[in-house]
Amino acid sequence: MAPLTIWCNLDLPEEAVAELRRGTEGHRVILGSEAPDDADVAFGQPPPDSALALPSLRWIGVTSAGYTRYDTPGFRESLHARDAVLSNSSSVFDEPCAQHLLAMMLAFARQLPEALRDQFGERRWPADRIRSESWLLQDQTVVIVGYGAIARRFIELAAPFGLRIMALRRHVRGDELVPTYPIEELGRLLGEADHLANILPANASTDGLLDADRFAATKPGACFYNIGRGTTVDQNALIAALESGQLSAAFLDVTDPEPLPSEHPLWSAPNCFITPHSAGGHRGEWSRLVRHFLQNLRRFESGEELKDRVI
Repeated sequence: MAPLTIWCNLDLPEEAVAELRRGTEGHRVILGSEAPDDADVAFGQPPPDSALALPSLRWIGVTSAGYTRYDTPGFRESLHARDAVLSNSSSVFDEPCAQHLLAMMLAFARQLPEALRDQFGERRWPADRIRSESWLLQDQTVVIVGYGAIARRFIELAAPFGLRIMALRRHVRGDELVPTYPIEELGRLLGEADHLANILPANASTDGLLDADRFAATKPGACFYNIGRGTTVDQNALIAALESGQLSAAFLDVTDPEPLPSEHPLWSAPNCFITPHSAGGHRGEWSRLVRHFLQNLRRFESGEELKDRVI
């Protein structure tokens, strides 16, 4: 293959830049916000319009699991017309996000938020209450809304806990690890959920999907988790469900907007716990993103299917 021009618009740490340059030896790498006109490959978070303006572009590798701004009919048609592809980095973030979701569930089950409230508050040592209100995950039901790499890894990690897990997705393929149903059957399954885990991406079909009617149909006292996107949830309906006790707790890694303003009512909603869109974060994240790109670069050079190709 002839040398490629690779445009990276990320502000990478020095060690990641060095790893990128070592792995792309023989190719031309351009770092910065300005795209070279002859770019064959874009790595990072290229603006969609800027990417489509590059006549030679054949592959976009985005450094996120989400790719909402590229997931439009016009963008897809433009890529297909030039025989170009887009990949995301789901296999970089599936492990940390799945661990984050499992940590949320375990924290609720073992009443860790309550223990921390006591430690940072009155320090009353409420052992009897916390012990009696803790529960085991065995035989509880998890309904996952949105089946992809994160859901698959969560299911693998959760296997030793004896949970009953069901999932919903837009298109059921038949190779899922647990019973999986079309998203249209969400209402039928909500009443069985002890844990409702949202991993939906943001797009027109998921905007506000989890609304007041959905929360009302959920099993009373269920726990809700969101590591998908904030726009998929009617947050006013979520607050109302927490205040009424329909939901016993919520753990959110994503909100709308982000950052969440300090005066937003989600911060003070009962039993609502928020992490700052950090579920995918981990030590060595940038190096893993670069290595993922370089592995795909080898595939691209040899004409193989790219890992995490989404368009």
